[in-house]
Amino acid sequence: MNNHALEQSTTKKVTLRLIPFLFLCFVIAILDRVNIGFAALKMNEDLGFSNAVFGFGAGIFFLGYFLLEVPGSAMMNKVGARKWISRIMISWGIIAILMAFVQTPWQFYSARFLLGVAEASFYPCMVHYLSGFYQSKHHAKAIAGFMLAIPGANALGSPLSTFLLNVDWLGFAGWQWLFIVEAIPAVVLGVVCYFYLDDKIEDVKWLNPDEKKWLIDITTKEKLEKQQVKHYTFLQALKDRDVLILSVGYFCWMVGYYGINMFLPTISKGLSETTSLSTQNMGWILGFMYVCAMVVMFLVGNHSDKKNERRWHVAACLTTSAIAMIISSYIADTNIVLAFVFLTIALCGAFGAYSPFWAIPPSFLTGAAAGGAIALINSIGNLGGFFGPYIVGYIKDVTGSFNASMIFLGVSMIIGSCIIVFLVKQSGKAFSVNDEKKLKQTS
Repeated sequence: MNNHALEQSTTKKVTLRLIPFLFLCFVIAILDRVNIGFAALKMNEDLGFSNAVFGFGAGIFFLGYFLLEVPGSAMMNKVGARKWISRIMISWGIIAILMAFVQTPWQFYSARFLLGVAEASFYPCMVHYLSGFYQSKHHAKAIAGFMLAIPGANALGSPLSTFLLNVDWLGFAGWQWLFIVEAIPAVVLGVVCYFYLDDKIEDVKWLNPDEKKWLIDITTKEKLEKQQVKHYTFLQALKDRDVLILSVGYFCWMVGYYGINMFLPTISKGLSETTSLSTQNMGWILGFMYVCAMVVMFLVGNHSDKKNERRWHVAACLTTSAIAMIISSYIADTNIVLAFVFLTIALCGAFGAYSPFWAIPPSFLTGAAAGGAIALINSIGNLGGFFGPYIVGYIKDVTGSFNASMIFLGVSMIIGSCIIVFLVKQSGKAFSVNDEKKLKQTS
């Protein structure tokens, strides 16, 4: 079998083995992270929470996430991805169930903070894990494959969550059943993960000897090539200029992304009140919006790999999202349908930037250094998930409108896109043909 045939068969097997399972795990992670937005439709009224209280509780998740992200990634390098991802899923599933029993603002804050602590390092572990099983030129497509779980979880969670809100059983309110039902799969998948994943290519039994040898050889060669350009340890990667700048750009992006994502059900409910749209039907519409985001995310990932370009793909998506977000808020009073169309465009842009962005760090870092860099970027960036929802809730309470909030979120995303395009030196490009010839000469 020639190298091209080996590449195709091996990449296909790796994709079929890893992407569907990691996709499913990530769906549950995102569902347990953002279902708070749907719970708020009933929970805030039942518990007497203001928009500011909800925004702070929704955002404090990311403070716990930030504190444990980098240490968690370091632990993964010591104990292995299989055990660490399993631990993460089981612990966050248990805490997510406890969310159903909060009664006071401080209980709400504490549970959300601990949920962030439990889930910390899950995402960078997944990205780092996948990068070890793929050539650089397939990174964006592979990352997009499991990151489709982000809009996918919202597409599934929107109608499911609005349905669960209307459940009243055994003395528990619908928002309590929402937390319980959507958390149980995390515990189950956490157990399955321990037995299903392999820590490294050498451990796998689902590739034949030729495929395994080819994959080990090509990933090792790429690793050596990257190290010739920039050989970093875990700690050195945390101080790299481009890693720090990517972190700041991601922070600005996440301020806008989570600000809109956490409050989208509330915003949509306000928009739909004039049309008397039911909560369940609103859930289906939101689900459709996220399906559109999934399609765009997949297409952008493929196009980014095809053109071997990352930064401008990110910037185009974020700028489009920001402009659409602002337009949506200002036309909502005159044209509800058009407002939802622009909200959908905003979601598509925010999600479309993911796969090209996360293909950048593994393109110039390897091993523990790549894991540490991804963890740092994600932890600092996700602090935007703390500030975004809180600022949106605060501005809404002060002004009585989401318009000023949407401008703030849009400007933040545009700043993020400019930082990534004009300040980050690393292009995120995969190896070219000339690079592969060099690899053969050095092997």
